[in-house]
Amino acid sequence: MSQTKTLTTASGAPVADNQNSRSAGPRGPLLLDDFHLIEKLAHFNRENIPERRVHAKGSAAHGTFTLTRDISQYSSAKLFDTVGKQTPTFLRFSTVGGERGSADTERDPRGFALKFYTEEGNWDIVGNNTPVFFIRDPLKFPDFIHTQKRLPQSNLKSAQMKWDFWSHSPESLHQVTILFSDRGIPDGYRHMHGFGSHTYSLINAAGERHWVKWHYKTKQGIKNLPPEEAARLAGTDPDYAQRDLFEAIERGDYPKWRVCIQIMTEAQAATHRDNPFDVTKTWSQKEFPLIEIGELELNRNPLNYFAEVEQAAFGPSNMIPGVGLSPDRMLQGRVFAYADAHRYRVGTNHQHLPINAPRVPAHNYQRDGSMAYGNNGGAAPNYEPNSYADAPKQAPQYAEPPLALSGAADRYDHREDTDYYSYAGALFRLMNDDQKALLINNIAGAMEGVTDDVVQRQLQHFLKADPAYGQGVAKALGVTVK
Repeated sequence: MSQTKTLTTASGAPVADNQNSRSAGPRGPLLLDDFHLIEKLAHFNRENIPERRVHAKGSAAHGTFTLTRDISQYSSAKLFDTVGKQTPTFLRFSTVGGERGSADTERDPRGFALKFYTEEGNWDIVGNNTPVFFIRDPLKFPDFIHTQKRLPQSNLKSAQMKWDFWSHSPESLHQVTILFSDRGIPDGYRHMHGFGSHTYSLINAAGERHWVKWHYKTKQGIKNLPPEEAARLAGTDPDYAQRDLFEAIERGDYPKWRVCIQIMTEAQAATHRDNPFDVTKTWSQKEFPLIEIGELELNRNPLNYFAEVEQAAFGPSNMIPGVGLSPDRMLQGRVFAYADAHRYRVGTNHQHLPINAPRVPAHNYQRDGSMAYGNNGGAAPNYEPNSYADAPKQAPQYAEPPLALSGAADRYDHREDTDYYSYAGALFRLMNDDQKALLINNIAGAMEGVTDDVVQRQLQHFLKADPAYGQGVAKALGVTVK
């Protein structure tokens, strides 16, 4: 028979009575010196950390990345050095605009945030289930997300502000077309592709840089939900995607994705007809074919949702030697914004938490702040340079090759590139008749109640992408294009 454990406070002191507060007599007021009562209430008040400003509702699992192709000609990262090598990973899926209590089946992009626990530190690729995004410049990100949240006065969602913003931001049309297509509501998280979305880079041992796009192709096959079924599930099983993922892994049905890359040289990028760092556009797979390099498998559920999923902190600033960023404006904005959000939401030392901590020792001069885990650096110096041989020193051999830049510093108009329509139009023409009809009906339903001036402005964008696209939406809305 096992010995009963003694209940203790968080500091380890035994608790004599967990049923009754200390009071001044049996009917008198409570006493402030009841440290056990105060600790319980104070901790309870802080059990909910602020939810993520975006991607608040999420599900995640642990897994492995297995390298199946030698790519040392592109990257010196050690996780790519041996075919068959496995690297532990953690993948978080999410919806973008909803709160933590929102339904999993809402029409919304899905986050696809992947953390690799490598022998050189943690590496994150923070993407979505779409290869593009709504905007090009991070200066517009707060404005865009405000339109996806709630009205300041009524605290209600608003189709008017969504379409008003999109109609003034024609670069959003490619993503809008994907969002309102049949892929706008995936059937859970296992049956959708993932993308790094942004352009990243790989750097080999010779210091040569290649630009790269990351693709994760589901091996379960694409499955999407009809809008009517999605609405039914939102009311009957709002945690549908969470349940599906968790239960699949519990029964040993481990979801898998083929990991692929597209590669572009710096010389090709310099002369490419489009800006290869524009996240509102894709790279042609005919011109830059997919190269399969590995397999991602999810095979272990978290043991505690709060500790491992809610406190998980992903950011494109988490990089390792052999990988890098690009001049993608949105990616550069996210490098700051994500890490800053974690410092606010989780804490100054969020990297110390087990789910975020690297699997290799970290050596730096950061000290103090909330949640300083362990011995806080002990007696070691907290400054550099210093005179101590055993203190951490910089390692110039890991420096990235220089990136050539040119031009005067200014606020350049990202809308000088006015090709908002060719990619959305090409996507529309790839759809069969049923997919086109679904897209048009989804858009018409989402524009219900939107004012005529916004409708007419948005119709012009649809028309410029493809006349049948614009006329189809106009007909479904019962309006005449002005």
